[in-house]
Amino acid sequence: MLPTRVLMVVCLLAPCHADGFTLKEGEDFNQDVLGTDVLRRRLHPSFLCPDMSPSPTVPTSVEFVKAADVKVIAALGDSLTTAVGANGSSILSIPFEFRQVSWSIGGYGTYQHVITLANIFRLFSPRLLGPSPARTFHGQPTTVNETGFNFAVTGHNTLNVSDQIRHMIDTFKSYPGLSFEEDWKVVTMLIGMNDICDYCKDKTLFSPDNFIHYMTEALDTMMQEIPRTIVNVVQILSMKPLRDVQRPTLGCQLQKSFCSCLVQPEENSSELKELVEINTEFQRRLEKLLHGERFFKKDFAVVLQPYLENAEPPQLPDGTIDLSFFAADCFHFTVKGHEELAKGLWNNMFQPVGEKEVIKTFSERVKLICPSKEHPYIYTRPRVESSAATLKRFSVPLMSLLSVFNSL
Repeated sequence: MLPTRVLMVVCLLAPCHADGFTLKEGEDFNQDVLGTDVLRRRLHPSFLCPDMSPSPTVPTSVEFVKAADVKVIAALGDSLTTAVGANGSSILSIPFEFRQVSWSIGGYGTYQHVITLANIFRLFSPRLLGPSPARTFHGQPTTVNETGFNFAVTGHNTLNVSDQIRHMIDTFKSYPGLSFEEDWKVVTMLIGMNDICDYCKDKTLFSPDNFIHYMTEALDTMMQEIPRTIVNVVQILSMKPLRDVQRPTLGCQLQKSFCSCLVQPEENSSELKELVEINTEFQRRLEKLLHGERFFKKDFAVVLQPYLENAEPPQLPDGTIDLSFFAADCFHFTVKGHEELAKGLWNNMFQPVGEKEVIKTFSERVKLICPSKEHPYIYTRPRVESSAATLKRFSVPLMSLLSVFNSL
């Protein structure tokens, strides 16, 4: 979360000139890590796949959508998706939302400038609508020309996500050049971490039950109202390791404002143990909600992408946290972290349920995969137990029962 009072304090400490954080085409990313260390970025090597073509005709089934068939990309969520502080160099960058480099929808430059899900998709679908073109300032009014189809709002909890979805639907229906009925859309949704950060403040409002209630409500709305859509629901992170991300800086003190329920309890306290259990319950309940065909029909699918659920913070060879992945507040990700999130999500989209890669640690860079020749489509079919598996499970009791009858 990003309380307004924190932003006011930051801007009082020094002038908040937006121009100081503007990213220009062709300019290297600069990320001040410890006040002295600067990470300079080079262009990424190009990413090419054997088949980057669209289907011969526009697919009518959600099971046969190739990357090049996707015409629209959008994102829902909180400050991780608005990319708070992602390309800043100090505490002064924290009020800025660097949406143009956000992992799921950033549209800065090209794939070679910064790896985001949108920039990967643009290699296959160059006229993709929705990538975020610019940064915004938290709490200030924005337009779609600045945000693209990044409808995430810094500080939002799961109970707020339906408002984002209503904004998204209204925008889709009125946006020039977008065919609401015909165009295939990919929507990425990561929400719930703020519920955990706020859990100790209201254990009923931010309970696992309410989390699932609001998630169900949000997904039902999209399934009922948005045609030709694939929704990536990204599993929330295990948040306790974020307590270990520390620097002796004022910026790191902001952790206590962003996520006090996680950061402030003592290491072995009952409060921390309860929060870790709630975090795990959120993950378990979300997986249960999305298991099966509850949110699947001919032109719509919700897919749980689990790659972040057990991810540990990146470490340097000496075992300390690699702080180059974290913004000045020691809580949000830098561009370097956003790129790993983007690659992991892309890979999960082209891996079937039950075979999706789960990242163990960000210390090991994710290597992008190409859609396979055998299945060049985004995986959307839920895992449903086959009749053969069901028969096998019941075959032994059935044979035993028959043997009893034969002995009579």
